[in-house]
Amino acid sequence: MNQGSETQIDLHERGTDRDGTKQTLNGRLFMQLEVFAGCTDTKKLVNEIKQSELEGVFYRDANDPRGVAILAVHEDPAFFVTTLRELLNTAPFQSLMQKPEYTMLGRTYSTGYEQDLEDWLLRKPRRTAFNPAWPWAVWYPLRRTGAFAKLPHQEQGAILREHAMIGRAYGEADLAHDIRLACHGLDARDNEFIIGLIGRELYPLSHVIQSMRKTRQTAEYIQSMGPFFVGHVIWQSPCP
Repeated sequence: MNQGSETQIDLHERGTDRDGTKQTLNGRLFMQLEVFAGCTDTKKLVNEIKQSELEGVFYRDANDPRGVAILAVHEDPAFFVTTLRELLNTAPFQSLMQKPEYTMLGRTYSTGYEQDLEDWLLRKPRRTAFNPAWPWAVWYPLRRTGAFAKLPHQEQGAILREHAMIGRAYGEADLAHDIRLACHGLDARDNEFIIGLIGRELYPLSHVIQSMRKTRQTAEYIQSMGPFFVGHVIWQSPCP
């Protein structure tokens, strides 16, 4: 290898120019969903979570009468293998059965068009997940086909805009609000993205997924979606 030919790798997230200054940030929010079965007393779990000072959400599983889930949030991924790990290995969590097929770990990311990059990466996902007016959530992973990555950049953009316009309409109507995370290399099944749909009622969350099925991205370029976790908030961190 020739000296001086090393590739410079830039890990910064980028937004639009702001007041003539390029927005960059080498920081992002990590979020992990852990799902469990066998819970008969949610009060003990809530007390344990509060004592741990966990930042996140505790859900009832809509599809399992003894199912619960924790959505943990942190800017340092080491949190998940230290503090969160210690919490989940103490009573009363020890008596629960983990559902590893629902485990999701992802990171916030930018597209380059964000008006307020720091808010988008670090604060907006918290506001969405922790809003007490939006107790319903649907979380699921997805993977695009390799064919999408081979499309010209402009064509990719047009496909993504069609998808985004639907999501924006539901958000502006206060029907469904999304959290989008990248999970490349973080997912056991090689998924690429995690989607969280958050809202006041459950039906609109199902409806937006149904509406998205008609887009070109979903109809032609999604290889797999799910499994889907449907939850209702028991406890959540204060909304920032």
